[in-house]
Amino acid sequence: MKIKFKQLFEREQFYPSLLGLFINPFYFARKGLAENIHDFSPFVTGKILDVGCGSKPYQKLFNVSEYIGLEIDSEDNRKNKKADYFYQGDNFPFIDEEFDSVISNEVLEHIFNPDIFLSEVNRVLKPQGILLITVPFVWDEHEQPYDYARYSSFGLKHLLKKHGFKILEYRKSMNDIRIIFQLINAYLYKKTVTSNQYVNLITTISLMSSFNILGELLSKILPKNDDLYLDSIILAQKEKIYE
Repeated sequence: MKIKFKQLFEREQFYPSLLGLFINPFYFARKGLAENIHDFSPFVTGKILDVGCGSKPYQKLFNVSEYIGLEIDSEDNRKNKKADYFYQGDNFPFIDEEFDSVISNEVLEHIFNPDIFLSEVNRVLKPQGILLITVPFVWDEHEQPYDYARYSSFGLKHLLKKHGFKILEYRKSMNDIRIIFQLINAYLYKKTVTSNQYVNLITTISLMSSFNILGELLSKILPKNDDLYLDSIILAQKEKIYE
């Protein structure tokens, strides 16, 4: 029973269902990411590289021939992440044009030099290869001190085009009143979180779930706002080699 609860809880953190309204303090952020990544996943094919893969939470969404995870080489990452390869944060340990697709979820804000990062993504992608990238726009500082930037839609489009990518589709996640309630819950989480996951769960159910529910209800009647959103989700294609 304990194992089943743990599996259910972990699933709800990245693929929140109705239950997630009550037990996930990041319900809106994770819901938006899961839905949009799912929508774009059919375009991600062949041999795939997941840069900054973490626990590979979205791997099951992709029907690919090979799924390779890459992470920064650190003692903590080697212990807790599901990466297949590790690197020093500059050159990827792969040959030119090795991958059909590259994904990178909530990573770019942790990259101090995006030019090096995106040039490496371009290098390891085959011609016409696909890049699926998600990047936060409105969010608190996290994974300190390795949180370096926030990117507007204009900044992201400029960076990708500069590095040889053609934008196929660009989406803004949670571009409505739900962003306000997600920020409230993010604030409450940081002020109440403990080392005990059961205490955290009780706090989420008793305090934060009401903001999840209210946000969902109000999003049905209030207008969207494309100038204020949680995340950018971009599907792009390698158009030319970037030197």
